[in-house]
Amino acid sequence: MPVRQLPETVVNRIAAGEVVERPASVVKELVENAIDAGATRIDVFTDGGGRRRIGVTDDGAGMAKGDLALAVDRHATSKLDDEDLLGIRTLGFRGEALPSIGAVARLCITTRDAREPHAWSLTVEGGRKSAIVPAALTQGTRVEVGDLFYATPARLKFLKTDRAEAEAIREVVRRLAMARPDIGFTLAGEGRAPVTWTSALPGAAGRLTRLGDILGGDFRAAAIPVCAERERVTVDGFAAAPSLTRANALGQYLFVNGRPVRDKLILGAVRAAYSDYLPRDRHPVAALFVTTDPQEVDANVHPAKTEVRFRNAGLVRALIVHALKEGLAREGRRTAANSDGAVLTAFRPATSPRPAGWDWRQSPAAPADARPWAGGLPATAFAETGQTTLDVGAPSADVRFDAGPTLDLVDRPLGAARTQIHETYIVSQTRDGLIVVDQHAAHERIVYERLKASLARDGVQRQILLIPDIVELDESTVEKLIDRARELEKFGLAIESFGPGAVAVRETPSLLGKINAAALLRDLAEHMAEWDETLPLERRLMHVAATMACHGSVRAGRILKPEEMNALLREMEATPNSGQCNHGRPTYVELKLDDIEKLFGRR
Repeated sequence: MPVRQLPETVVNRIAAGEVVERPASVVKELVENAIDAGATRIDVFTDGGGRRRIGVTDDGAGMAKGDLALAVDRHATSKLDDEDLLGIRTLGFRGEALPSIGAVARLCITTRDAREPHAWSLTVEGGRKSAIVPAALTQGTRVEVGDLFYATPARLKFLKTDRAEAEAIREVVRRLAMARPDIGFTLAGEGRAPVTWTSALPGAAGRLTRLGDILGGDFRAAAIPVCAERERVTVDGFAAAPSLTRANALGQYLFVNGRPVRDKLILGAVRAAYSDYLPRDRHPVAALFVTTDPQEVDANVHPAKTEVRFRNAGLVRALIVHALKEGLAREGRRTAANSDGAVLTAFRPATSPRPAGWDWRQSPAAPADARPWAGGLPATAFAETGQTTLDVGAPSADVRFDAGPTLDLVDRPLGAARTQIHETYIVSQTRDGLIVVDQHAAHERIVYERLKASLARDGVQRQILLIPDIVELDESTVEKLIDRARELEKFGLAIESFGPGAVAVRETPSLLGKINAAALLRDLAEHMAEWDETLPLERRLMHVAATMACHGSVRAGRILKPEEMNALLREMEATPNSGQCNHGRPTYVELKLDDIEKLFGRR
């Protein structure tokens, strides 16, 4: 078959396959054009998931008659002053969107330039342009797209349901609305009530308002401002506290010079910054905005412009990690239970109507005669004779210390320890409420931060075992551990092979004290199985530190003395990121006195 030049209509349809992937792609291109035109208000309407109709109306600078005729020709654009593709300051620049849409759908553009006496309208159907005719429009541009892919019916088979396509359109508009809080957006159609995001004030406050409107009040309540700048690269935005997480990475919104992108480099940086705070199966929520000189970033690496390439990718990644870690450390004590009202909700009793003839004297919770505990202490609560099967026994810790804690301890952020319950939780009193601390989770974070500090300073101090601890494991597990022996040695855990199926532990980190070496090695082997060689050494070492911290911390079920409980609280106050353990669980919950009074109807 001889080589031949393809007709213009066929060329346009082939190019449309790259630009117009689905209805959401059309909405993205049209809204980006409206933003580039300087619009302050953009209205989007769709029907049938965008297949039947898409309408985008803006109040930006319209086009003159001559510009309208050129706008639907391939590679015709007003956004490049010269041929420099590395100085792009607009969202669009290729001049492919409108001709690509017109090649596969029925496209109608109505626009009015402020210098024109009236608006002009142009129609393109399957790549064929109509004559330009006068039209009525007060300002800006209105673009209508109907019967998407009617000229290429085979593409329709690859679209999803109307609901799925409409949701994809919604996500595109949400991302663009996050990027430009100074522009008002309205999304209507699909049988739903219109959604309007009014334009917000400039600055961080306006940006947080727009993010809260889109991501919800829970994000606004948990948002931590982040900001960092280095070598003409700025990273700012908001990241949610570790208390707010998602099951996937779809809650991470990333923008480069105002352009929404999905960049693996930035996603990896976000994950690395949260690695000390979240479990492996949870993902953070964040909206980060990277601003840099257009010469330092290449936006022309993807047909849909959803990916970018940085000239100095290492700098951008380091800056994102630094900004996030600094913000998270600043809000280190914010936990899930203390930031979203979860404690108050959990304590609030479920109300149900009382049966007729109810007598409080017959209630299982009716007070009985006060009687002393077995230890000779006076009773401090009502006995519940009807709940003997739930009896928790005598107090698990010695509560016979000063009933009134010293004023300086009560005024401390985590208060003064009052008692320990169930050999697991420490109850402390603050000036304006009470705090319940999970002793294991709290001490786990403390040990973890100590290990990191020791490693960064002069290495982890180790203790030599008088008699090596021999741990029997299966051969594959032994091989995994021996292969990582040098990395483990950095944390003071010295191991060596002791024949097939056994490992000799000769040194352990002194911070951990006496540990169960077998359990620790099994956990380390399980975590190592999930690593790959591309995982940075620093991340692998932090995984080891987290596992060691879990095994070297105070266990649930250990009875603590009053001075030990207070010492733990003071260490938490001095430890960064003490609001969560290194698995992402909260270390304490706080209940304010006002909330307690609400529970009992005093407020």
